Amino acid sequence: MLNATEMGVDKMVTVGTAIDDWSQYRKLAHDYPEQIYYTVGLHPGYVDGNWPKHTGKLEEYWKDDTRPVALGEIGLDYFRLPKKPADAEQVILWQKEAFRHQLCLAKKLDCPVIIHSRAAFDDCVEEIDHAGINWERIVFHCFTEGANEMVQLIERGGRGSFTGILTFPKNEALCEAFKLQGVDKLMLETDSPYLAPVPYRGKKNQPAYISELGKFANDLIGQNIENITWANALDFYQIG
Repeated sequence: MLNATEMGVDKMVTVGTAIDDWSQYRKLAHDYPEQIYYTVGLHPGYVDGNWPKHTGKLEEYWKDDTRPVALGEIGLDYFRLPKKPADAEQVILWQKEAFRHQLCLAKKLDCPVIIHSRAAFDDCVEEIDHAGINWERIVFHCFTEGANEMVQLIERGGRGSFTGILTFPKNEALCEAFKLQGVDKLMLETDSPYLAPVPYRGKKNQPAYISELGKFANDLIGQNIENITWANALDFYQIG
């Protein structure tokens, strides 16, 4: 594996998805306070009938000396649902209930929010609008939509964060959305261990590969944006 620090990556955010990883990431952030930061949130892919028990433990992490820098990933995922319509309907209901609960908590905490949206963009936007959260605190992580969806985020004050998918061929719609957002709120991410950028596509992703995504983004937008995206991420997560 490439050494992230040697590649200029000296700060990383570990993103929480389920109750099993929240404490692990908190320990990493505690042990490496100048390098690793963490978030907690119940990813829609892990939502089931026990979601109230799990989300009920989220707020206590903000009472710890090593606090999360955001709440997330939270959101909706309609890409993988049960085949039986009744079962799929139940899962969607659970996802929406868990999402609403966590959005209310995020509003209470006034913290940044990482949104997971897959085949559910319109519903995610509707839920965020209804929750009354400041859209400046919202990032749609692993943004894979097109220009129309990006316009909706821009109009509200939100943003999208781009992964190695941006480097994949035949991705004109995503590249258009990337250019449309501009650099003022632009953020890049690896989503490790998934979605490694070209030329590492198909391999296990790692934080060091953000440099390859940065090079592609520079060429796509016609300027060096690595320092800008770095500053944007620090500002969004309120990392000193």
